Amino acid sequence: MVIVKGLDPASGLPLYLQVERSLTHRIDAGEWLPGARLPTEGELGTAYGVSRVTIRQALARLVDRGVLVREQGRGTFVRDTSLTAGVRGVTSFTAELGDLGHTAGSQVLDQELTTAAEAGVPKETGLAGETPLLRLRRLRTDGTRPVGVQTAFLLVERFPGVADLDFSDRSLYQALREVYGLVPREAIETFTVGGVLNEDAPTLGVAPGAHAFYVERLTYDAHGPFEYVRSVMRGDRYRVRLALRNP
Repeated sequence: MVIVKGLDPASGLPLYLQVERSLTHRIDAGEWLPGARLPTEGELGTAYGVSRVTIRQALARLVDRGVLVREQGRGTFVRDTSLTAGVRGVTSFTAELGDLGHTAGSQVLDQELTTAAEAGVPKETGLAGETPLLRLRRLRTDGTRPVGVQTAFLLVERFPGVADLDFSDRSLYQALREVYGLVPREAIETFTVGGVLNEDAPTLGVAPGAHAFYVERLTYDAHGPFEYVRSVMRGDRYRVRLALRNP
């Protein structure tokens, strides 16, 4: 470990902020590339000549800013920003990752029949309380890395026999297109930010409370809404970037 120079206890700037700035500069300079693991808190404390508490404060600020991510039992890593969702059409997760040069994976966690009322589907979706739905809960991956858990609710009356289809490692939209000729036309997505719940944390490989995007999506074809989806996406592996422009 290289001993770092440049901290000035007499500057009036707290040491943890000086460490934060130094680490930011080193990351921007390419000393640690996206996905690289940083030295331990003890090693960084020795390199900077400060306490582990000071290092912990600096790292926590970088995690909050989205520069670093912590993985339970593995360490602290430079955030990999290659998986960034931008302006796109009404596509599946599989197609979205494909457009970014990644390979999407899928593992079915649960597949069962339910109703809109039992599933807690919002009334504003237009899906009546006793409307039969297929509940399809899947782990979505980037290669083998967990990215999110998606729970899709599909109108059974629109897709006869859909409950018997095998969606293991298969694009849902591709299957619906091949079997039923479905052509999605538009979707409304709502993003919120929160902590990963206890029941999802082991599946996603993070600690409970880790930063996450919560996404609700209502998707339409020419006949109206056919799908309602709830997703929880790891905040350290999924980003949203939008271009804004005045008319």
